[in-house]
Amino acid sequence: MNGTIATTDLIIILVYMSGIIFIGIYFGLNGRKQKSSEGFFLAGRSLNWLLIGAALFAANISTIHMVGLVAQGYKDGLVWGNFEWMATFLLITLGLIFAPFYFKTKISTLPEYLERRYGPYTRSFLAFIALMSALFGHIGVSLYAGAVVFENFFGIDLITSILVISAATLIYTILGGLKAVVVTESIQTVILILGAIIMTILSINALGDHGIHTIADLKSALKPQQLSVIHTNASSPLPVWAVILGYPVLGLYYWCADQTIVQKVLGAKNLEDAKKGPIFAGFIKILPVFMMVLPGVLAYALFGDRITDPNDTLPVLINELLPIGLKGLLAATLLAALMSTIAAGLNSSGTLVSIDIVKRLFPDTPDKRVLRIGRITILGVMIASAAWSPFIGQFKSIFEAVNSLLAVLSPPVSAVLILGVFWRRGNNQGAIVSMISGFVLGAIVFIFDFAPLSGSMKITEGLGIPFMMQAWWLFFTCCVLFVITSLLTEKPDYEKVSLVSLDSPFAFITKGKINGIGDARVLSGILILVMAILYYIFR
Repeated sequence: MNGTIATTDLIIILVYMSGIIFIGIYFGLNGRKQKSSEGFFLAGRSLNWLLIGAALFAANISTIHMVGLVAQGYKDGLVWGNFEWMATFLLITLGLIFAPFYFKTKISTLPEYLERRYGPYTRSFLAFIALMSALFGHIGVSLYAGAVVFENFFGIDLITSILVISAATLIYTILGGLKAVVVTESIQTVILILGAIIMTILSINALGDHGIHTIADLKSALKPQQLSVIHTNASSPLPVWAVILGYPVLGLYYWCADQTIVQKVLGAKNLEDAKKGPIFAGFIKILPVFMMVLPGVLAYALFGDRITDPNDTLPVLINELLPIGLKGLLAATLLAALMSTIAAGLNSSGTLVSIDIVKRLFPDTPDKRVLRIGRITILGVMIASAAWSPFIGQFKSIFEAVNSLLAVLSPPVSAVLILGVFWRRGNNQGAIVSMISGFVLGAIVFIFDFAPLSGSMKITEGLGIPFMMQAWWLFFTCCVLFVITSLLTEKPDYEKVSLVSLDSPFAFITKGKINGIGDARVLSGILILVMAILYYIFR
């Protein structure tokens, strides 16, 4: 459904793009610490918890979410909101367990942390996985999602859209560094929330025109359990056991070990900001269920008779509900989310290559050269991602593309990360065997379940194992390999390992005095209580 763009909407989009590029360059180049590699990649370690939380949210929420969650809400209902609400528990894990280690050791990258826990080979392997994740996942999929949206809304050619979006984001990212990324992400978070709220309000207001005036009327116009977050039937795409077992595997890697996300925490100015930032992001993550999944559910009641492809749900909502002007505002909102994710992925890619490869192999490399290499890497990754992004169309959906990639990448990293923190007996040999074996097994699963390569989804459809359970079984296998290999080989240096692992399983809660309601542990408890209430209401 290609359309034409009104002049007013086009002006809004162009003004927004120009403004965000200018702001990014200004704040990036005018930072006093910008001329060093630490200033470029970690914002001079000057970020407070508000900026960290907003940037975590903005880097995660992208056009993939706007298009994908609305489509899945239309197709299956609020159950897909688990991807947002379960993230709150992983953000608590990041804030209370992992952020203190990351901050105290003054690492610049997540692979650097694994080197201190295990050894140099695990660092190299995680750097490779993280770079692939940023290139093929964060940036490549986001570019494709944004291009599809603009093609559907405004009739702009797919390749042209990819090139324009790439160029716009590249300018302020390559010049401004992490400071530019975080400042622009914070602005874009506000715009993103505003646009999504407008869409939700307009969808609710339209219900009356379709004879829907009560909750009972709405439920009768929907499919069974479309307003439920918890599904207990095996036929559901996300049964509760798959969510409980599978999501933490994906979430541990994504929220606690993915350089694109965690880099914001590494740039914190003090330990409290490093801990509170993720908790704040956890509170914000409550919103997308109501701003993105719910409009898709309402679209089923409003326009179910004219939507044949769930991926068309968002374009239909926009074209049916939004007047000229607001249509441009929402387009700017989608662009905001898109550029945030791409910019975060680009900056983290530059950091990984510069710090984990160049600095590690050639420690005497001058800082200016490290910075130059980082910027060249950003340019190269953007070109490669733009070249890869059109191939995302080979997947059935954008969400399938993201989840298929995460199913390959997450399990070995999550196993090595969580066992490394909680089990000091785990050693370098166990980590290497687990990561290599897990990656190979994940690649095999991906090939057999990718229809263009294998002819059909042999695991999801043939064996009846959805992607979430695939992630769980791969994670379980990695854990078994890690434990067995570690027990069969020599013990690690416990004194050295103690600096990057917990003294006891609950030390992250019991260690240190609680300092009022502003303590990260108290805030985490409040967030858990809020989530329990929400799950009870929408059970």
